[in-house]
Amino acid sequence: MPAVTYVEFDGAAHAIDLALGENVMRGALHNDLPGIVGECGGGLACATCHCYVDDAWTERVGGPASREESEMLESTAAPIKPSSRLSCQIVMSAELNGLIVHLPEAQY
Repeated sequence: MPAVTYVEFDGAAHAIDLALGENVMRGALHNDLPGIVGECGGGLACATCHCYVDDAWTERVGGPASREESEMLESTAAPIKPSSRLSCQIVMSAELNGLIVHLPEAQY
C-alpha cells in the first residue's frame, strides 16, 4: 500500500499506509489524525480538508486543482498557496507512494 505523510501545523508527522484508490482525506479521518475535518465527507462541498502538497510532490499529484476545487478553496480558513489542494480530491496511486502533505493551522 502506498504511504502518505501528514505533517501537522506544529511539525508533527504521521506516516499512514492508504489503500490504492483511497483519498488522502479519508486516510486522515480513518486514522484520527488532527488537522483534517472533512465535514462534507469528500463531496467537494466544504473545504475542511484543505492541505498543502509538499513542493516535491505537486507535479505528481496531478497539477493544479480543477475549477470546482479552486472555487471551493476560496472558502478555506487558512491562506491559499499555489500548493493548496483539497485532500478529498487526491486519490492514492502507486505513483503517490511517499506523498507528503502539510496541514494548515485551522480548517474553520
